[in-house]
Amino acid sequence: MSNTQIINSTIAHASVNKCAIFHTTRYKLVKKPPEKYIKSLQLDLFSQFVTNDKSEVSNTVEIWESIPKYFFTPKQVEKLRTKTGHADPYKMEFSYDGISCSVKIQPALIEQKDGGYKAFFPSVTEELVEEALKKYLTIQNYGIHDVNKAETWVRFSLSMIHRELKSRGRTRSRNEIKHAIEVMNKCNISLFKDKKEVWSGAILQDLVTVGREEYLADTDAHHIGRLPLFISHAINRLEYRQFNYDRLMSCDEQLSRFIYKKLINRYRHANLINNYHFMFSDLKNSGLLQQSREIDNRRKVLSALDELKEKNIIASYETDERKESRAITDVKYTIFPSNQFISEQKAANKRVNDTDKQVLDTKSKSLDKLI
Repeated sequence: MSNTQIINSTIAHASVNKCAIFHTTRYKLVKKPPEKYIKSLQLDLFSQFVTNDKSEVSNTVEIWESIPKYFFTPKQVEKLRTKTGHADPYKMEFSYDGISCSVKIQPALIEQKDGGYKAFFPSVTEELVEEALKKYLTIQNYGIHDVNKAETWVRFSLSMIHRELKSRGRTRSRNEIKHAIEVMNKCNISLFKDKKEVWSGAILQDLVTVGREEYLADTDAHHIGRLPLFISHAINRLEYRQFNYDRLMSCDEQLSRFIYKKLINRYRHANLINNYHFMFSDLKNSGLLQQSREIDNRRKVLSALDELKEKNIIASYETDERKESRAITDVKYTIFPSNQFISEQKAANKRVNDTDKQVLDTKSKSLDKLI
């Protein structure tokens, strides 16, 4: 597809107090990153945190991370593959802020040593690699953001990601990381709202190997990839939230990480007298509750909540089973925050206020120059 071709991209943006609004914006597709560095106030703000240790924090983009995409298990993928190793796209229904949505994930076809191709869906390793890439995006010289085109690029090497994951206790080999990058680049995710496709793209788009002819051949070679439009749009609109990245990466269970992100984005004014609750049925949107028996899925939720207690994210929780006759139809989980989580949410709120003030000050200075 040439640089002159246009796509219609529909982004849902929402706040805690406001239902998501879907709107349409046009952007050009590009195949190469900007040749020159682009000064971006938006990326500078994305990289500024209220914390004593910037290495411990990162940003979450709620709408992008609410789209189920990393829930596949090796056993599940094996069942989806045909005898030739290929697989059809996988479609899943979910809701976002009461809006009926669905996601269709087309697997990446990766060439094997025998010359054949095998289908791979994104999973836990791709999830962790994405978190590492978003962390690098907050570090100077690794990110490029074009406000006008709503394009965001991140520079990395396989060795960089290997070191980052290892430092967070999520070690993956360079070959595993290389494979994850290929899956993220070659799979395709389509988002539907009310059965109408509103966005389609890869997790890591327009991947370019910098200074090397052979694709991902050198683990120390720098690569640059374009992140999804959801992230670019969030940077432009300042619709992201600071969180404790180190604490997230310390969680062993995917469901623990999903619930933690949910708390970060939704439980913004956490305090000792203001608890937070969600339903078991809400967690179905994650795609991470796929046990054949619901009792096993409920046990999985309890295991995730216990890990959040262990990681000092929540202080405690309560369960309230909803029944029809003797059958459990749903469960309400009430969360009580830890002091550490309360402090981190207060810091995130202060960062939002500080960012808004900086934007207003910048606009005011620009207006003064015009006058």
